[in-house]
Amino acid sequence: MPVPVPRQRAIPAVESGQAQAAPVAGGGPLKEEAHREATTAHATGATLTLLLIEDDPAGSPIVPELLDSSGKPIRVRTARNLTEAERLLTDDVHCILLDLALPAPGGSDTDDELAVLRHVLQLAPRHAVLALTASGDAERGAEAVRVGAQDYLFRDELDGRLLSRAIRYAVERKRSDTAERRLAEGRLRAQENRRLERGLLPTPLLDGSSLRFAARYRPGRSRALLGGDFYDAVRTPDGTVHAMIGDVCGHGPDEAALGVELRIAWRALTLAGLCGDELLGTLQEVLEHERADEEIFATLCTVDIAPDGRTAGLCLAGHPAPLLARPGRTARLLPYDNNGPALGLLPGARWPRMQVELGSEWSLMLYTDGLIEGRVGAGGERLGQDGMVEMIRRQLSEGLRGENLLRAAVSEVRDLNGGELTDDVAVVLLDRAP
Repeated sequence: MPVPVPRQRAIPAVESGQAQAAPVAGGGPLKEEAHREATTAHATGATLTLLLIEDDPAGSPIVPELLDSSGKPIRVRTARNLTEAERLLTDDVHCILLDLALPAPGGSDTDDELAVLRHVLQLAPRHAVLALTASGDAERGAEAVRVGAQDYLFRDELDGRLLSRAIRYAVERKRSDTAERRLAEGRLRAQENRRLERGLLPTPLLDGSSLRFAARYRPGRSRALLGGDFYDAVRTPDGTVHAMIGDVCGHGPDEAALGVELRIAWRALTLAGLCGDELLGTLQEVLEHERADEEIFATLCTVDIAPDGRTAGLCLAGHPAPLLARPGRTARLLPYDNNGPALGLLPGARWPRMQVELGSEWSLMLYTDGLIEGRVGAGGERLGQDGMVEMIRRQLSEGLRGENLLRAAVSEVRDLNGGELTDDVAVVLLDRAP
């Protein structure tokens, strides 16, 4: 609360309500960006502008000469009512000095002594506001601060030095409060987005299966949990384990949303009994209806592993072939023969289903191209499938399995790239032990 000081002679530097101030088109609150530019101008040394809203029938000035911290005069505009105030509330106003004795908006009777303040705060939610009240009415001034004013002053004890300091303080405090609010809103929005994205990540439905499942996911978008890559795994009542991995072209939130839609559609269609060409054809229809642009496409790899775990059906829609590792044998890529086009490229396309022998003990790794398109060293050469296969072979020989294998693979690819990967990366590993 300001300390009362002896009153000094008022030397006004005032623009009246009839001055040639540019009105705000349509009235109402200023846009946030415009006010941010105005407060930034103050921070860089521009002249401060005060809007005084007070009803003084005698017209006697109550604001003394005001100087900012650099000694420049603070411009003062006066408005006799809220209608004038709204017209004078242009982008260059930094602070509002409001007389709480001003009649309530619209001249209506109200028991709310701060109705005029509430109206001004609604009119200018991003401006600093100083409340002006009668001497000795500290309780009303304190209540004004609780409602939203930055500070309060006594009308009969205004002093140029004190008021100038109060204006500067109010402007800086409002800027600080606004920045803190934006930061809090940003954090809340980020938390909500993370909760939403985390809820959209798949939970494999493999109850009753002897297969072990592991996955690793790293979106290319900064601070995101979800990218255009997607994967899932479910076990149908007949004991068949179905797994898939896919990649929507692009890396933005729209691609992430489309990936979630395709994953959910795949799960629903798989549990409904579709597989192979029929399943992929239906997914292509979903993509064609949901994509924002006709150039958007998605690659997909699906496998359906027989209940005995020894064989699998494989369908590829423009997607890299999975890697199969078995004890005593060199890890290799599954055949890429009869690979169909990516979803969304060719109307009426077909995707043949290939039968693959797995054996009694194996590991099957499905991945997106983010794992193989990272750079290797300063030369800019891609890791590629061959480099990825050699890397996995070495890591398997070192005894890495399951989550540890995937973690090491993604970490090494990132290190080879010399930093974070720009593309989304998803890797799924299914293991069967005898």
